[in-house]
Amino acid sequence: MSHRRIPKRKAVLAGAGAAGIAAAAILLPHANASQSGSGSAAQSNPKTMSAASAADLVSRLAPKLGEAFGGAYYDAAKQQIIINVVGDDSKVVNQVNKAGAVARSVENSAGELKSAASTLAEKATIPGTAWSVDPKTNQILVTADRTVAGEKWNRLESTVKSLGGGMARIQKSAGEFKPFVSGGDAIFGGGARCSLGFNVTTQDGQPGFLTAGHCGVAAKQWSAEQNGAPIGTVQAATFPGDGDFSLVTYDDPATQAPSEVNVGGGQTVQIKQAADAAVGQQVLRMGSTTGLKDGQVTGLNATVNYPEGTVTGLIQTNVCAEPGDSGGSLFTQDGNAIGLTSGGSGDCTSGGETFFQPVTTALAAVGAEIGAGGNGGAGNAGAGNAGAGDAGAGNGDAGAGNAGAGNAGAGNGDAGNGDAGNAGAGNGDAGNAGAGNGDAAGNGDAGNAGGADAGAAGDGGAAVDGGAHNAG
Repeated sequence: MSHRRIPKRKAVLAGAGAAGIAAAAILLPHANASQSGSGSAAQSNPKTMSAASAADLVSRLAPKLGEAFGGAYYDAAKQQIIINVVGDDSKVVNQVNKAGAVARSVENSAGELKSAASTLAEKATIPGTAWSVDPKTNQILVTADRTVAGEKWNRLESTVKSLGGGMARIQKSAGEFKPFVSGGDAIFGGGARCSLGFNVTTQDGQPGFLTAGHCGVAAKQWSAEQNGAPIGTVQAATFPGDGDFSLVTYDDPATQAPSEVNVGGGQTVQIKQAADAAVGQQVLRMGSTTGLKDGQVTGLNATVNYPEGTVTGLIQTNVCAEPGDSGGSLFTQDGNAIGLTSGGSGDCTSGGETFFQPVTTALAAVGAEIGAGGNGGAGNAGAGNAGAGDAGAGNGDAGAGNAGAGNAGAGNGDAGNGDAGNAGAGNGDAGNAGAGNGDAAGNGDAGNAGGADAGAAGDGGAAVDGGAHNAG
């Protein structure tokens, strides 16, 4: 798998996103087994929804439920969101059902589980341990790797027991928790190998990418080939602590950085946006060592005690990974960026637990956005150089760079910002939206669209050619 820059003159428009999604669906079976866990559910015509919509519903509903909220998880088989409810208040149950979710009676509130996790952090921060809330069992799942033994094990076990029955449980892992970084190929820096996560656009409109924080602290510059010339420089890195993520900007500001994931075999999946994870959600992972793998989200806001230090706020999954996969992308089949590979235990033969940095929090911390970067967007657009809509779809270099943003439009803000961003495969929408209103020179919307979004119309789709700078 390569991470080559795409020179602007070689960019070609192609329907990469749709082809990649189809490829992912063919390559990977989806084990959508539903797990009910403990507790009972009261159903009243629950709505079917995507995992992303379910996560959004939970974020809006949980504050309204207060102490009655006991967590939530997504039933992938039924495409329903299950809301854990503490107590027997019929008004709360009705509120959950009215929202389109399934109410499920449990013992522990989210607040109680959070307090128990704080106790673990205070008394059992031991290298080789990790914990996250498992909403399916309404408990904290504590995992100990093979290095936790003797006095360490006794300390962990006594702390879990002190939380009270039904609050937490311990499971043993055969492997050892560690960041998945190794020597080899993919993106290289300081003798280490990692995987690129997602291409982004920085606050000042420069192209860059996200990868793991432990990669960013290992080396300041990264190259696409072992001992090759640097292609990017680390601008920010967090590890250990409140996450495991870093921002790398491309040294050449004209680098074409399409918003897609290379899934192998010349196929790509177009990445449309960043989204929060939901427990029970089916996800795909791409990494430079093991390629494309699938699995399910098993926990959120996980704390992992690596030998290098404690990292908080991670996503826990059962997707396998190995050294060299660090920083690689966790995403959904329909193109949502979910996470960056951090570390875990096991491998892709024996399995194990794997942890990921949420993309949404990484983007917020570094001030970047998912999307194609570089000066191919509106920054170079001439106010009247684009012809009609055909320029947006037909000329690779003249796509959104000259057509979409320069003329995107007076009074057509939505087309400039929205359609242009989604026109990545070279569809005519962005060009047509803008070209129709060539009178619009001073439109601020067009300028903004190009910097972050409109650039994707002409150049973002230019990417089937090896999936340059794509995850994995």
